[in-house]
Amino acid sequence: MQTKVKLLGHPVHQMLVVFPLGLLATAVLFDVIYLASERPMMAAVAYWMIVAGIVGGLLAAPFGWLDWGSIPRDTRAKRVGLVHGLGNVLVVLLFIGSWWLRRDMPEAPAGVAHVLSFLGAGLSMVTAWLGGELVDRLGVGVYEDANVNASSSLHERKVREPHAAR
Repeated sequence: MQTKVKLLGHPVHQMLVVFPLGLLATAVLFDVIYLASERPMMAAVAYWMIVAGIVGGLLAAPFGWLDWGSIPRDTRAKRVGLVHGLGNVLVVLLFIGSWWLRRDMPEAPAGVAHVLSFLGAGLSMVTAWLGGELVDRLGVGVYEDANVNASSSLHERKVREPHAAR
């Protein structure tokens, strides 16, 4: 099943999700460094990564919602996509809560701000797996004629399947 929203032949949602995932995961890494070293700059870096990750998540979400809307009803993909999407809304909300608690003193966040970001990171592992399940297992957003000799996504021509080895 192909996605409806593409850029240069590839699904926009799949291109955008790498940014919030990477930024929010790296924010948690800087939180851990801060907790281990008590260096305020590490907490400030985590704060700004959370800000950027939230923005990235909010940008990726509408494209995921549009993709989810095009999945046929009463399918496993529709159910997995719903859990994936709702889980990611919760991830963003957890990080928004963490950001909110940090905003007055980003260089010295309260413990609960860390708890929220760690919970968000843990949940994002589950929702990322669900996204992988949608693409890799259920074929959502995958080109219909995908194969090891498929033409570039910038070209519309189809390439036949490779011959079996003789």
